[in-house]
Amino acid sequence: MSEKKDILIVEDNLISAQYLKEIVEKEEYRVVKVVDNGPDAIQASHHFHPDAILMDIMLKGPMSGSEAALKIKYDQPDCKIIFITAYADEEMINYAAEVEAFGYLMKPYREKEILATLKIALSHHSKQQKPAHMHSVSLSKGYRFDLDQLKLFKNEREIPLTQKKLRLIELLARHKGSSVSNRQICHYVWGENRSDSTLRSMIHRIRLRIGEDLIINVNGIGYMIS
Repeated sequence: MSEKKDILIVEDNLISAQYLKEIVEKEEYRVVKVVDNGPDAIQASHHFHPDAILMDIMLKGPMSGSEAALKIKYDQPDCKIIFITAYADEEMINYAAEVEAFGYLMKPYREKEILATLKIALSHHSKQQKPAHMHSVSLSKGYRFDLDQLKLFKNEREIPLTQKKLRLIELLARHKGSSVSNRQICHYVWGENRSDSTLRSMIHRIRLRIGEDLIINVNGIGYMIS
């Protein structure tokens, strides 16, 4: 028998959450936990490392499902996130695209649709076949970022930076060659939305510290590193 896949359910309606749990557990899945808010979802994901998450996008409290998903995806990029929503509008679709969610399910739930979506999402996902961990990223102009130690090097000499500046560079290094939106950066560095001017100020201080434009501005989108 194949190993059961671990599923985390994030749903703030108790009846809906219980119904989801009953459906999921009919198959070869194990529900590791049911939570009803974003911070608990992040904590549970960090603890259990689920294969997939069924995430209500409109959660009660200060953190939405999309915000929680952003944080989870950065720490666990292999986790399959499936959004649950009552409205499949353009904003919801943009949320799903931003966190690279596998897809979304519409309320009211349909048992066959839930199970089929989970099956497809997990069909090529195996805890025993995760890609090799990337320890270091080579950057332009002789720079290298160590992802394990969160340190930036120039020609193998460390450049001291504050923790938040290092987290910003870490995020861009993990997405080397691709633009990352201001919103994604702010959530990763500060855990919440910040003004564009705050982010620009930090980028400016990094450039002053390292003396080169390692971080590139992508007009109308965000920033990238090459």
